[in-house]
Amino acid sequence: MRTLRACLGAAAAVTLAAAGTTALVAGNASGATTALSNRWYAAAPYLMPLDNDPPSAAAIMDATGLKAFQLAFVLAPNGGGCSPTWGGTAAVSADTAVQSVINTIRAKGGDVSVSIGGYGGTKLGQTCADAASTAAAYQQVITKYGLHAIDFDLEEPEYENTAAIRNEIGAAKILQQNNPGLYVSVTTAGTADGTGWFGKQMLLEAKSQGFTPNNFSIMPFDGGFNGAASQTGALTNFNSILQSTFGWDQATAYAHEGFSGMNGRSDTGEYFTQADFQTVLDYATSHNMDRFTFWSLNRDRQCTPADNGGRTSGTCSSVAQNSWDFAKYSVKFAGVTPPTTTPTPTPTPTPTSCKTAWSSTAVYVKDDEASYGGHNWKAKWWTQNEVPGASQWGPWTDEGAC
Repeated sequence: MRTLRACLGAAAAVTLAAAGTTALVAGNASGATTALSNRWYAAAPYLMPLDNDPPSAAAIMDATGLKAFQLAFVLAPNGGGCSPTWGGTAAVSADTAVQSVINTIRAKGGDVSVSIGGYGGTKLGQTCADAASTAAAYQQVITKYGLHAIDFDLEEPEYENTAAIRNEIGAAKILQQNNPGLYVSVTTAGTADGTGWFGKQMLLEAKSQGFTPNNFSIMPFDGGFNGAASQTGALTNFNSILQSTFGWDQATAYAHEGFSGMNGRSDTGEYFTQADFQTVLDYATSHNMDRFTFWSLNRDRQCTPADNGGRTSGTCSSVAQNSWDFAKYSVKFAGVTPPTTTPTPTPTPTPTSCKTAWSSTAVYVKDDEASYGGHNWKAKWWTQNEVPGASQWGPWTDEGAC
């Protein structure tokens, strides 16, 4: 449903600027707890509170000691306009569902940051007229939820739009000025060289506007990466980019650098295991980096054959794990040891024996079984020469590893 709240213009934003501290106090009155340390906001993993089978934040907190969550994503309305929504559809002004999640987290001594942007969707920087109106839209989010932290996730396709990035960076600077103590992270795509051309242009825009967030984080996945060594190499190269762009020395650049990983199987089929996360965590802490986070808690659990079958999923990791294994690395980064009395995980089932190998010339009818690619498959209907798993809607049901 379209919201009736219009985008605030530059004049309104100036008024907001003069009352920036008041805005934050009003936000605190709406239910925010005392701010956590910046280290916790820097360690907050991403959580989609409305999509991808949201896990219980309270259960994760109890099992791991995690205190901070990065809620995703705030976008422009799908139909256009300059007012904040969750995922392009749920107006922030009318929200009660996300507020309930936040209340639960805060009642247990935790807190949240909100992430704006992400991959896909229409961003407020694209639809708002300028930086001031973009900032005014985001201020609605800060005030409603009493936020102490916010994340600008600037990536495709928005970061290819020069005007949109100018609006986003300008808005981030305004919010930083109007909300004293606000923790601001900027997240963008990672490459083997650190970040690509558009990521470098974003950094130059920040430099030109005189804006310095708590950190610039890269996402070293979905770009031909292969394990932790390739990720730490990208972080080293990104450090050099920060040095050359802002004139920082190496230590200052690391103090403004962050890592945002993807747990398990990435969108392009890369795999990042718990051992990879530990290696990157060791790199981040030894270099005094400012941020260590990942996408996402919705995926921080093991897949079953029924819900995955070796493909990337939004609700599980596609690697062998206990629930919330990856969240524990965020807890370590924050400097807190996870509880020792975590629930006993369900053991991974032992793979069954493989059926007769699938043949491209054989005819299979409903309930016939065959093995292919280390998995057993069952036919849904008559089929011949259709490779198991080649299509999500194909004739084969994955029965799991064998």
